[in-house]
Amino acid sequence: QVLLVESGGGLVQAGGSLRLSCAASGRAFSTYDMGWFRQAPGKYRELIAVITSGSSTHYADSVKGRFTISRDNANNTMYLQMNSLKLEDTANYFCAANRGTFVGVRYDYRGQGTQVTVSS
Repeated sequence: QVLLVESGGGLVQAGGSLRLSCAASGRAFSTYDMGWFRQAPGKYRELIAVITSGSSTHYADSVKGRFTISRDNANNTMYLQMNSLKLEDTANYFCAANRGTFVGVRYDYRGQGTQVTVSS
């Protein structure tokens, strides 16, 4: 069992930055692939960033070059640094943990989510 709690969401102007955090319980954090998903009203859930247990990173085209995912295994925490935010980044963001590679939008565990709203 892995419990995940996100923080760091909020309201930001377009072009601004936010940093999301995902705190995880359990001693096996370092063995999980971790990811950030987002979902806006009326839109499909989107896996936007992944960091593997080996710390390889992957990004959706929609955020590549603007967002950076990282993890701190010593503190069981994952981060998402979001820069150059756009109106279309507005969504509920949640972190997820998976035993192995993420497939589609499936995951083993997820947090409750944090809202990110980008204003003009």
